[in-house]
Amino acid sequence: GGVADATAEVQLSRLRWAVLLLFSSYSLCNAFQWIQYGSINNIFVHFYDVSAFAIDWLSMCYMLIYIPLLFPVAWLLDKRGLRLIALAGSALNAMGAWVKLGSLKPHLFPVTVLGQVICALAQVFILGMPSRIASVWFGSHEVSTACSIAVFGNQLGIAAGFLVPPVLIPNVEDVEKLAYHISIMFFMTAGVASALFILVIIVFKEKPPNPPSRAQALIQSSPTAEYSYTQSILRLLRNANFLLLMVTYGLNVGCFYALSTLLNRMVIHHYPGEEVNAGRIGLTIILSGMVGALISGIWLDKTKTYKQTTLVVYVMSLVGMIVYTFTLSLGHLWVVFVTAGSLGFFMTGYLPLGFEFAAELTYPESEGTSSGLLNVSAQIFGIAFTIGQGQIMDRFGTKAGNLLLCSFLFLGTVMTAFIKADLRRQQANLENEQT
Repeated sequence: GGVADATAEVQLSRLRWAVLLLFSSYSLCNAFQWIQYGSINNIFVHFYDVSAFAIDWLSMCYMLIYIPLLFPVAWLLDKRGLRLIALAGSALNAMGAWVKLGSLKPHLFPVTVLGQVICALAQVFILGMPSRIASVWFGSHEVSTACSIAVFGNQLGIAAGFLVPPVLIPNVEDVEKLAYHISIMFFMTAGVASALFILVIIVFKEKPPNPPSRAQALIQSSPTAEYSYTQSILRLLRNANFLLLMVTYGLNVGCFYALSTLLNRMVIHHYPGEEVNAGRIGLTIILSGMVGALISGIWLDKTKTYKQTTLVVYVMSLVGMIVYTFTLSLGHLWVVFVTAGSLGFFMTGYLPLGFEFAAELTYPESEGTSSGLLNVSAQIFGIAFTIGQGQIMDRFGTKAGNLLLCSFLFLGTVMTAFIKADLRRQQANLENEQT
């Protein structure tokens, strides 16, 4: 019966770190495939003889495909559980990587688009999982840290996507030579993706033998029959605090997506011939962001000050964006490294904050649903900002494009101030400890 299950032994499983690491790894591989074209936009423009905007779409198709498919996949996650979603995500990721190997001639751009679309499908099975893995496998005092580490893998993949392509693929005129360099990158990716898929088949388990926390034990012991997916989404969309968070999260992360996608174009515009450094600037944004994300995850587990932390990080993102905007054209690359690094620290530090704040505001709804809605918001704003900023950059220059992002971050900061910190998950854990 329910009572017996609710008092089930709460115990942590050793396997939890293996599961988390494996998820982070194939998430990394998928994120690498997202930005591997954008980080050397100008080289792929030359190779496939298409417009810069067409290469931007190789990044945006990840965002576009996510929007309609999020809900069916989140429903699957609730009905079929973690293992099936992990298998699907890692399988599609490997498949997309193999398809790209068939696109090594300049006229085969459509094949590369197909490969990227398959990888974009894989991403739908990946993005909603961090908070779910954290709460199914980890104890209540390590759940935010675990969520940060899961988000980490994705960030590390973007970092690799900025660092590796410019190093592996030099900007040479000769298309044959270029095809050879590109094939090395595609082969390496396909090998790694396939190995990870095999590991998921072997290692990835549905859930630990015992629940890791009181909150999880309660969820596992409550009957799931009356649970309706559409009801859950409607309840979330009636939660005013969550709605505000959804828009502000979208604005912040959408800016981050646009910045990542267009970074190569921005830097090459002001610093011609600096492809490798453009990649390194992208790397700096991500690495400092990972430090930010880890610090904010640990800070949340310690202090539980969700609203205050979110607001401070938001304000700092805005400040960082303004400084970046006005120093990009000064002609000193080291200045760009510093400003981009501080921008990344706060913008990426915001990712786990948003997920965890949402989980607090919406408990006992499924974390997959709340983080899914946050992601959809980010993808919609990401596409809008990438297209908008790209067009403004082409017409009025990079400064005007970056000012667009500044204005939206300002709007997001103001809205964040209006979110009420209604921490329902904390409340549940506290009431449990008292009883």
